Amino acid sequence: MGQNFLTDRSVIARTVRLVAATEGPVVEIGPGDGALTLPLQRLGRPVTAVELDRSRARELRRRTGPLVTVVEGDFLRHPLPASPFVLVGNVPFDRTTALLRRVLHAEHWTDAVLLVQWEVARRRAGVGGATMMTAQWWPWYAFGLEARVPADAFRPRPGVDGGLLTVARRAEPLVAAAERVRYQALVHAVFTGRGRGVRQIVRAACPALPAREAAGWARRHGVTDRTLPRALDAAAWADLHRTTAARGGDGPPAGSTRPGGSGRRRGGGPRPR
Repeated sequence: MGQNFLTDRSVIARTVRLVAATEGPVVEIGPGDGALTLPLQRLGRPVTAVELDRSRARELRRRTGPLVTVVEGDFLRHPLPASPFVLVGNVPFDRTTALLRRVLHAEHWTDAVLLVQWEVARRRAGVGGATMMTAQWWPWYAFGLEARVPADAFRPRPGVDGGLLTVARRAEPLVAAAERVRYQALVHAVFTGRGRGVRQIVRAACPALPAREAAGWARRHGVTDRTLPRALDAAAWADLHRTTAARGGDGPPAGSTRPGGSGRRRGGGPRPR
């Protein structure tokens, strides 16, 4: 199935420490041979491990204790708990976007510790420029980059490094949940709009926004004529939404985009699991 199994003990230990700092039951994505599952069960919390490979699921079930429930299935279709829980996993690199989209749309989980492709981890955390997906979800989630994981930490060795990405659901969202569709439409309009920089793009995407208020928003967040959408942070996006919403216009109609999309992919390389 093209798996790249995590074998580096220090990375395993670091991942488990990050999970240990959270609270609640754990759902693991793609446990494979149990490199994370076995130490996770020592935390004394219930663990549900969702594994696509039938033979590996059977073997892992034999090796784990009563706190671990091994489920054979695809995480993209697996029903998630209806009460608070924590997500962890060595995410298949070639399925990263689909899995992240499922995670971000899911309810109830509080924290996620995900080992993904390095370039994806950097972009999701907003290092060197955020993707549209990150910007569209920033008001509700805080993304962090914990560490770079060398390709040598996996067997077989993938063609690119991995990255430990943390995601935490914000206790106080920067934008109300009821405004998510319009907020994400605004982000989409700015990311895909024409112009030499954000200030020019915003003027075209938000025609109802007075020039003085647009300039005030730009000053508050250090936005210049050369600033690109990927350089804006969570506070700037949330403030832009509030500023435009106050004038009754968030750019395009609410149904004109695909909220939660990955946006244009920059950099990276091949995406092995």
